[in-house]
Amino acid sequence: MNKKLLAAVALGALWSVSAHAENTGCGLGSMVWDGQSGIAPQVLAVTTNGTSGNQTFGITSGTLGCTQDGVVRSSAKLGMYTGSNMDAIARDMSIGEGESLEVLAELMGVQSEDRPAFYAALQQNYATIFSSTDVTAEQVIAGIDATLREDAHLARYAV
Repeated sequence: MNKKLLAAVALGALWSVSAHAENTGCGLGSMVWDGQSGIAPQVLAVTTNGTSGNQTFGITSGTLGCTQDGVVRSSAKLGMYTGSNMDAIARDMSIGEGESLEVLAELMGVQSEDRPAFYAALQQNYATIFSSTDVTAEQVIAGIDATLREDAHLARYAV
């Protein structure tokens, strides 16, 4: 019995690597364990999503909490880039343009036609996103995420 539990945890860990910002992606498992926190509900959600094939169905049909216009992105790359380029991002965000914002938009999957609105939204919310001189990369990403979620057009790019 312990081997089965260990296998389920290992499979859950593998599937969670590809999950979105909420760690479990979309699908029946994410809906069943929605709102629960901790390792066990996350493992159960990703295991259910991965083993039953319902996540694929949900994405193709736009059901089970899945969307058909989702963007695949790496939150690890986003975190590493943000952490390594905080000063450049802050500078470019304050003026609403620049190379670091272009890279940020690329990492977040922002389509070229949406980039001017993306840059403008970040510039307008600069003081909230960079709320202090010792803000962390995680706080900056959370601030960007909150900014995007407030904009109906840009919400699809929220991490």
